[in-house]
Amino acid sequence: MSSPLSGRTVLVVEDEMLVAWLLEDMLVDLGCVVIGPAAKVNHALMMIQANAIDIAVLDVNLNGETSYPIADALAARGVPFAFVTGYDKDRMPDGYRAFSVLQKPFHRAELSATLTRLLLP
Repeated sequence: MSSPLSGRTVLVVEDEMLVAWLLEDMLVDLGCVVIGPAAKVNHALMMIQANAIDIAVLDVNLNGETSYPIADALAARGVPFAFVTGYDKDRMPDGYRAFSVLQKPFHRAELSATLTRLLLP
């Protein structure tokens, strides 16, 4: 049985390399094609310009920068995404609280369910 995520291109934005590798492994296990990881806002924005992306996973805090400009660029293109964070969702600015958030640490099943829900019409 194929996953609804099979063959989907996923942008990973994460500055902690061990977390990025774990996330990439989970996504590959789900059948995704992974782009990234991008650890900086400018790098992620260049990746968005250069690639067709179906969905994205964005760490909120990128070594002191926030991923909100990346979220804005994805939203402008109609690309769904989920934030991942170890912080409470209430610490996010009002305009971003309505987006999906995966609380770190999370399991592959949670990642799969969240991304599948975002891709369904």
